[in-house]
Amino acid sequence: MEIRIDVARHVDATPSRVFALLLDPVAFPATFRGYGPIAAIERIVLDAPPALGSTRSIHNADGSVLRERITALEPPHRHAYRLDGFVAPFAWLVRAGHADWRIDTQPSGSLLRWSYRFELTSPLLWPLCWPLLRVCMKAAMTRCLDAIAVACQPDETGDRR
Repeated sequence: MEIRIDVARHVDATPSRVFALLLDPVAFPATFRGYGPIAAIERIVLDAPPALGSTRSIHNADGSVLRERITALEPPHRHAYRLDGFVAPFAWLVRAGHADWRIDTQPSGSLLRWSYRFELTSPLLWPLCWPLLRVCMKAAMTRCLDAIAVACQPDETGDRR
């Protein structure tokens, strides 16, 4: 059984600018601050340059280290990955997460869409996982999109940050 979460937001930047931020191991962690039991990202360590099948380690504020494996990479419009390596108690609930970022060109910037599909360890856990993920993870994802929109805004000189 799975739980799916979808968020979207307009960003005042080109798809190339947004895509670059999503894959930036230094800048992206500042945009994902977590929410409730969903830990913030402190740093990202690339195991190899971004490419189909490459991996990176996600170091979180709670001390956990997760692994992302890129499953789709279509610059500047799509980036998807499988996330695993969860630790207890989250590992008791979720086997893996599948994220899919899509960036569509709009006349005044980009539409950034982020979908997450979580594989549960058991269908019996759905009543517990649904509120946790639909409330806390969705809030963390929404906060992240808001931070991305701010990070992509032009500075006082009109240049993109």
